[in-house]
Amino acid sequence: MDTFKIVAFKLGDEEYGINIDYVQSIERINQFTRVPNAPDYVIGVINLRGNVTPIIDLRSRLNLEKTRFTENTRVMIIRYGEIELGLTIDQTRDVIDVEKEEVESATNSGLDSDYFSGVAKLEGRLIILLKIEELMKTETL
Repeated sequence: MDTFKIVAFKLGDEEYGINIDYVQSIERINQFTRVPNAPDYVIGVINLRGNVTPIIDLRSRLNLEKTRFTENTRVMIIRYGEIELGLTIDQTRDVIDVEKEEVESATNSGLDSDYFSGVAKLEGRLIILLKIEELMKTETL
């Protein structure tokens, strides 16, 4: 069977997942520096192990309602090609094995955003899978 691993996390009441191949680490939110004239969804940059890493408010990027950060809020550090950035998430869940047969395409699921690749149906859970290549397009960052 064709399987892959995802890191599952929550934004509000919904569960989302990102292929683990792109996830570098999950960090607590510490100090960040705001960037003037950046898009609304760029909350700033952090110094992460000597690298300046932009931090994206994933709620804002996905056009979801904004909320305040809590003690559960984390930054998921993602790498796609040469690009590394952090995505704010409300809460981390777990790492899950997903079989390709358990994933319904985004269009069949009624998801109209370019940022979604599909929905994984796992043991009563619906996990919206994010399309990292779209989230990290440099012309929109």
